[in-house]
Amino acid sequence: MKSGGVFDAPAIQAKIQAKEELTTAADFWSDQNKAKKILSEIKILKERLESWKKLHDDILSLLEMFELVREEDHQDMEDDLLATLNDIKERFNKALVYELLSGEADANDAFLTIHAGSGGTEACDWASMLYRMYLRWAERHNFKVETLDFLEAEGGIKSVTIQISGDYAYGYLKGETGVHRLVRISPFDANARRHTSFASVSVMPVLDDSIEIDIRPEDIRIDTYRAGGAGGQKVNKTDSAVRITHLETGIVVTCQNERSQYKNKDVAMKILKSRLYEYYRAEKDKETAKFAGEKKEIAWGSQIRSYVFQPYTMVKDHRNKFAVGNVQSVMDGEIDPFLEAYLHWQWKGGTATEEEDEEL
Repeated sequence: MKSGGVFDAPAIQAKIQAKEELTTAADFWSDQNKAKKILSEIKILKERLESWKKLHDDILSLLEMFELVREEDHQDMEDDLLATLNDIKERFNKALVYELLSGEADANDAFLTIHAGSGGTEACDWASMLYRMYLRWAERHNFKVETLDFLEAEGGIKSVTIQISGDYAYGYLKGETGVHRLVRISPFDANARRHTSFASVSVMPVLDDSIEIDIRPEDIRIDTYRAGGAGGQKVNKTDSAVRITHLETGIVVTCQNERSQYKNKDVAMKILKSRLYEYYRAEKDKETAKFAGEKKEIAWGSQIRSYVFQPYTMVKDHRNKFAVGNVQSVMDGEIDPFLEAYLHWQWKGGTATEEEDEEL
């Protein structure tokens, strides 16, 4: 049973069998976290397999019903047929999305970082709007959100890093990495002129023991400093915030959310490993694209999406041309259509578009 080469039932069954064999080992529960992860993976695989089997059976039943209606001219059953068809299409699209989330770290939680671009208050306000958008998206999916690093600025946010925890959080959000552009009549401009603001978004997987990133002590520099924020009785009185610099790549991560310097260091190291995972994966993709003759730029500064509030409303992804007119719903966290459009585009071998939309 295959769906356009996406779903391979025998391969899924083989994975289930291999993981179930692991559960029979005498020392299976010696590492409870690892054991729970394996059981969770088995559950997800079985659910995937069952959903496709149910779809297959329902499609056969629908075809039989259609033949019956056509042969005996039961026009009164057309509405039931259409309702069943729409239900199958909806379940098919949902199942297909899960099959597209097949990357090495797609099932993992995600670190998401937003940096305001140049432009002062305008850019910082735009960063805070994006921050709210992702919080609302996570809330819609009942995902847990933890703020790890937060730097306020006049009018909004200079930078923020959050951890979003939930099934396939990274897989869903990985396509959000890039520059997000806002076009609107500025509420900060007394002359009501149209302004363009930018913010960078970076999404990285929260890595578990199955993915190893080796960081030697001599590869990094660790600095401590006094945490920023609103203050209080304990915050800002000790050098609890941590900044880690990876010397080879120049990657810098910070964490100041925890009161303890040791906890901040632990979280910062997790973020650094994730940043390095994304960095080396991007470098590998560049080499692959070079040999494949593709003109695909994989870079932090790649503009991926525009959000236009005036003189009309539109949110448009520049990579796959997917667009919606209800910008407010998008800002309220309804970004699943964009996330799924990216997954389909990526699966089809999508490459970044080179032309610009002048109206944007």
